[in-house]
Amino acid sequence: MEFFRIRRDIPFMRHALVLNVVSAAMFFAAVFFLVTRGLHFSIEFTGGTVVEVAYAQPADIDKVRSTVEGMGFGEVQVQNFGTSRDVLIRLPLRGDVKQTEVVGRVFAGLCQAEGGGVESTTVTTPQGEQVSKQQCVKGAEHPLELSRSEVVGPQVGRELAIDGAKALAFVIIGIVIYLAIRFEWKFGVAGIIANLHDVVIILGFFAFFQWEFSLTVLAAILAVLGYSVNESVVIFDRIREAFRKYRKMTTPQVIDHAITSTISRTIITHGSTQMMVLSMLLFGGPSLHHFAMALTIGICFGIYSSVFVAAAIAMWLGVKREDLVKGSPTGKASDPDDPNAGAVV
Repeated sequence: MEFFRIRRDIPFMRHALVLNVVSAAMFFAAVFFLVTRGLHFSIEFTGGTVVEVAYAQPADIDKVRSTVEGMGFGEVQVQNFGTSRDVLIRLPLRGDVKQTEVVGRVFAGLCQAEGGGVESTTVTTPQGEQVSKQQCVKGAEHPLELSRSEVVGPQVGRELAIDGAKALAFVIIGIVIYLAIRFEWKFGVAGIIANLHDVVIILGFFAFFQWEFSLTVLAAILAVLGYSVNESVVIFDRIREAFRKYRKMTTPQVIDHAITSTISRTIITHGSTQMMVLSMLLFGGPSLHHFAMALTIGICFGIYSSVFVAAAIAMWLGVKREDLVKGSPTGKASDPDDPNAGAVV
């Protein structure tokens, strides 16, 4: 499916050097901010306390935030989740206070702000267990109740960070092996440099603006890796197909033709994806904001890196027709008119 077809190839590779210099400058700037400012890790990585409370009426988030911040627990995060009556509160790790005491103090403060008092009741679970449950009582009303509390220790956070780094490393290694087997090692090197370019720039944005880096953001980065490599594979397939069909073209001309022929497909694929991501960014609330932001940055730079970084590096590494077109038993290159020659994407 194509919205349009460009009849004349666009000379992308003519400007490859200038655009890659700009790309290198952005890459080193991202590394600089990562080193100097670092990432603002969420409590999944640093440890802390998560408190979920359910209000009888739609919660006033600003009032909840000011109440919790007034308790002196440091930087806290307050947001809706699920419905307007459910509130999620994240508090940093405190060494001088037991985290179980933190939950009680927070819930008591929220209850007091609603003009009620905390009462503990014993309820029976469907499994027949007797558990104690805290709720806020204001006369005959129950303005809010404690839905859930969870403590994430620093050791758990450290393990999550290590596991996340391992997941990222395994994905990168897998991409290199896949591209090297499917195409040629030069494409594998070019593809992984382009993918690392995307990842580092995303991390650089999060370091510069000090946006919270959570497990959902890590998931977005892994998704961007797969999304970016898919775009590179499409372009590499078209390069291999063009090498088979156009024997008189030079390598830069082949790459320009391959990229030009995929522009319509790129606009359709990335445009439709970005519309969905943009809806999450605008209407998904705080819980999806940074996830959607990482995807938005990744999609934009993924297109850029596939066209100007991966393809240009493959060209500079000296990729040529003989690397991709397997010889026939007679020693000649495969027939350009062969209907099975070349990938169809």
